[in-house]
Amino acid sequence: MALELFTRVFDVEKIRLSGTEEFIVRGGRDLFEKLPQALEGIRQIGVIGWGSQGPAQALNLRESLQGSSITVKVGLREGSGSMDEARAAGFTEENGTLGEMYSVISESDLVLLLISDAAQAENHERIFDALKPGATLGLSHGFLLGYLKTVGAAFPPNVNVIAVCPKGMGPSVRRLYEQGREVNGAGINASIAIQQDINDKATDLALGWSIALGAPFTFQTTLDKEYLSDIYGERGILLGAVHGIVESLYRRYVSQGLSEEDAFDHSCESITGPISRCISHHGILRLYEVLDDDGKAEFRKAYCAAYKPAMEILLEIYDDVANGNEIRSVYAAHKRGFPIGEIDGTRMWEVGKAVRARRVEEEIPINAFTAGVYCATMIAQVDILADKGHTYSEICNESVIECVDSLNPYMHFKGVSHMIDNCSTTARLGARKWAPRFDYNLTQQAYVAIDTGEALDDSVFDRFLAHEVHDSLATCAELRPSVDISLAE
Repeated sequence: MALELFTRVFDVEKIRLSGTEEFIVRGGRDLFEKLPQALEGIRQIGVIGWGSQGPAQALNLRESLQGSSITVKVGLREGSGSMDEARAAGFTEENGTLGEMYSVISESDLVLLLISDAAQAENHERIFDALKPGATLGLSHGFLLGYLKTVGAAFPPNVNVIAVCPKGMGPSVRRLYEQGREVNGAGINASIAIQQDINDKATDLALGWSIALGAPFTFQTTLDKEYLSDIYGERGILLGAVHGIVESLYRRYVSQGLSEEDAFDHSCESITGPISRCISHHGILRLYEVLDDDGKAEFRKAYCAAYKPAMEILLEIYDDVANGNEIRSVYAAHKRGFPIGEIDGTRMWEVGKAVRARRVEEEIPINAFTAGVYCATMIAQVDILADKGHTYSEICNESVIECVDSLNPYMHFKGVSHMIDNCSTTARLGARKWAPRFDYNLTQQAYVAIDTGEALDDSVFDRFLAHEVHDSLATCAELRPSVDISLAE
């Protein structure tokens, strides 16, 4: 059943995805004049944190609200090394737009809590105490709700609790917003969730925040579903799985006699280049349809072999997110305090630097076997989310659109670390934990099944051809940003 979306300020549109009605709100710079009305009663927005999302959201909000009476003020820990970065971006103590974290929380009407997930968990009691009654707590991820559940705690009852969750890393949120200065509708789509609404204003506050960030389209979800799909997705095809896939394929192609450079072209470059572009603009099914007969046979073989090994890992990930194990794991890593290690120093990624340096975009191949493995993992993730009751707008965004329109372009630009390590600490930890599991399962199960001539389950491919996600992606393709992200330096 679709969530109802009521707003006094913006127009609501109805779409159908997989036979279900959902409601969206269209963004655009032409709506910025409505932001003061949507944010009625907000005199100051406190942006707390300067990690992946903090700089992008603070800068976008400041620009979108220019000329209004609303102040955007950044709050950071006293002595934080990020203070100088915020000052360089024009947030300063002298102009009243930079201050100590808890002071900014206590004086702000809308508090956007964008510090790391583990820091939110560790400091939630003090943060909640600092919120003034009637304020609105804004989240860009549902991790804190998941953590509160694990310890039997709850949000304060005297504040609104809302979420605006951009479907991309912070640098993407900023980059596409900047491109949108010239092309209306450029930006990263977002979902909103209303956890607590004490004054009947929460929905318009969330929509105003989303549109001010530049979201061309805003979907609705719940905070529970958001953190389940988001933490699960980043360990899956968004980050962890794609890392494991390209590592396993690179080794396979080298062992089959390809040069290291060609192996990188046919694994990583193929996914982040033409495969991602085709899915972005034309959908997953089209990727199969453009192949010749031999390519179709290779795609089918790889898909049938990879689907169940990928599904095995993805089911385990979803269960570990739902039962709190992944949330506890992130918090435990924070308490241990060890630095996060590098992930792009191996031979494969060194070869990749040379391949990118001499890249001719039009010459990157669509490797049919690579495409089959990648799409099998993507569809396995889609199937689990659908089985768990997630809406198709959320499924398409967390399993397909965020991959090809926000994240993969960063790996295409500078490699896997540039993609993963521009994300949150929760995402970085999860990708490192689960990528080797995908690598192992594909290598030990999928590729062995192919090489030994094991009979493959063709029924999974028949389901792929008729999958309901294809129609949903066709609708979502009409809701994509008006321009492709550009990362050229």
